[in-house]
Amino acid sequence: MKYLLGIDEVGRGPLAGPVMVGVVLVPTDFSWQRLPRVADSKSVSAKVRFSLYEEVLALQRDGVLDFAVGAVSAPDIDKRGIVPAITEALARALTAIEERFSGDLPAVSAVRLDGGLRAPARYQDQSTIIKGDVTEPVIGLASIVAKVTRDAYMVQCAEQAVYAPYDFATHKGYGTKKHRAAIVEYGISPEHRVSFCRNCQTVQN
Repeated sequence: MKYLLGIDEVGRGPLAGPVMVGVVLVPTDFSWQRLPRVADSKSVSAKVRFSLYEEVLALQRDGVLDFAVGAVSAPDIDKRGIVPAITEALARALTAIEERFSGDLPAVSAVRLDGGLRAPARYQDQSTIIKGDVTEPVIGLASIVAKVTRDAYMVQCAEQAVYAPYDFATHKGYGTKKHRAAIVEYGISPEHRVSFCRNCQTVQN
């Protein structure tokens, strides 16, 4: 195999916002000393994540690696369910990389995925690794690019007047006490996952 693909998802559990899947493509001989701070996105600060993202963008521009992030919106999560939505986000990210790759990417790539994720069957060499975002740098990097992308999206939402009461910039859509209280007071917004907000009392439909 000439390439290694790392795949991880972010945003499985929030009450609002999309779910996203990051896919990172590196050569099998990629030196991780070029990105020594890579780890699970949850274990590094937002500042470090953003710095790493900038480094990854530079490496992408230089043709050293490639990455893509696939997203599925809150309304689609309500329609599909979270697991099918993650599968679709994964497919979108993989397709984006395949479209930029000249050749048969599945034939020359090994795939490493976190948790219960699975790549499409055309990728025959794939391994799902429990806590892979901690033990496999390529999965950790996929979690970071997905996390930075999703956080940026939620911050952009927070800048719009319709979402101002929810303070998305702080909690990124997760079910904090303050967020749940805002849902009770203001009802749900277009960015909320209705199916995830059932337990918030007096949520407006």
